[in-house]
Amino acid sequence: MAASSTLSSSITTFKLSPCQPRASSITASVKLPSISSNNPFNPLISHFGPTPENPTVAPLRCSAASATPETTTTTATTFHGLCYVVGDNIDTDQIIPAEYLTLVPSNPDEYKKLGSYALCGLPSSYQTRFIDPDEFTSKYSIIIGGDNFGCGSSREHAPVALGAAGVAAVVAESYARIFFRNSVATGEVYPLESEVRICEECKTGDVVTVELGESRLINHTTGKEYKLKPIGDAGPVIQAGGIFAYARKAGMIPSREA
Repeated sequence: MAASSTLSSSITTFKLSPCQPRASSITASVKLPSISSNNPFNPLISHFGPTPENPTVAPLRCSAASATPETTTTTATTFHGLCYVVGDNIDTDQIIPAEYLTLVPSNPDEYKKLGSYALCGLPSSYQTRFIDPDEFTSKYSIIIGGDNFGCGSSREHAPVALGAAGVAAVVAESYARIFFRNSVATGEVYPLESEVRICEECKTGDVVTVELGESRLINHTTGKEYKLKPIGDAGPVIQAGGIFAYARKAGMIPSREA
């Protein structure tokens, strides 16, 4: 089932992640309450140009270059790095097996450990592992999947583990609704939907760029470009760091200092 980008007011609440907040991703069509932000990054307007001969593959949480008029709140976010490709029906037990659900994400040390176990439940047919031995984070900052990504149990540890491993965004053909909701509520990763089966055209290790503002994925290794579905109203919530952080910034609930 393709996930809706419109949030329900009954979203289950989750913990706030101790990791860095995600960069801005607010589209012009957003009609949620305006919030003030202390984001040190300037708005980015991405422009597609020739692929550099030696592209940087280190994951970037944001790249900034100001080109937005003061009268608009539209910003764009770019993620750039290596992609890790999986198939259909990747369930939450493959993303983070049940034996690791005793780890408490609000504890920084245990949050770090969660990252080291991300996608460790994938079958042995995935010869390239997502996390290298003795590492806590992955060199792959963007996951590309097929249909029904995040199916299975409703554990919020699934997007948390991916975020702890350094994943900025997941691009899949469709999502299980609960994984999409958990991704937004925790503010850990951007769950983006593709319009075609990108998982059949990209390979693990390809250098890709995801441009939220222009809703597209560029594969620099193959030279192909793909249209993505806009993140919509979910963007500001993820950008804020999750549902609680967004509600505080929007004045829906008292801030921690109040």
